[in-house]
Amino acid sequence: MNRIRGMRGKSRYKLRKGIKERGKISISRFMQEFESGQKVHLIWEPSYHKGIYHTRFHGKTGTIKAARGKCYEVIINDEGKEKMILVHPVHLKAEG
Repeated sequence: MNRIRGMRGKSRYKLRKGIKERGKISISRFMQEFESGQKVHLIWEPSYHKGIYHTRFHGKTGTIKAARGKCYEVIINDEGKEKMILVHPVHLKAEG
């Protein structure tokens, strides 16, 4: 018999925040802006569920392609395939 799991199945430890990071989301992280071509890291903000990406992309680095509404189009390399995902800026961290 196959178990039915959703997008966040087996993600208990990936979604957990550290003890010092718990609490409200900082406004600066929520409102941050990125330029086209900028490198970003995909890091989940577990307390905000909108604009979140699939579990397999967690921790990857990508390039901002363009802004689309409140989110950004991010180009990532997934095992040799180039993929575009939509991510809210609260789940992105600038490289460097």
